[in-house]
Amino acid sequence: MPLVRGEEIPPPAPRDIDDSLHGRTVLVVDDDARNLYALSGILELHGIDVLHAENGVEGIEALREHPGIDLILMDVMMPEMDGYTATTKIRQNPAHATLPIVSVTAKAMPGDREKSLAAGASDYVTKPLDADDLIACVRRWLGHRSDEAPVVS
Repeated sequence: MPLVRGEEIPPPAPRDIDDSLHGRTVLVVDDDARNLYALSGILELHGIDVLHAENGVEGIEALREHPGIDLILMDVMMPEMDGYTATTKIRQNPAHATLPIVSVTAKAMPGDREKSLAAGASDYVTKPLDADDLIACVRRWLGHRSDEAPVVS
């Protein structure tokens, strides 16, 4: 708030909440509690049900236990089983051939995107994530049926 009176500063415009995502289920696979908290908050604001797993092994188990998962946000660097291996194993199950899996990594190293896509990821985003960009990515993948997946550029 400015110390000198001037023009009234309007309040920030509220973010658009996309209720078309309401009731969808996203599995967040990440070993960092801060990332889980941040991602969950963004997703839940849009009415998305969020499940958590702390590594690839737990992510695969969560997928077995909750067959209604609509999308996975998969961290790349995790202990026990990394995101590349978990994505490859998930893709080996024909039932998950078209399940959107978005790789999430803090390391934007050359080749990471290609390695993620080669492992079977549908898309790739880097941390720190912008909330609007994340929701746009989720909307892009959940707004299409499995037989008409969007094109990744």
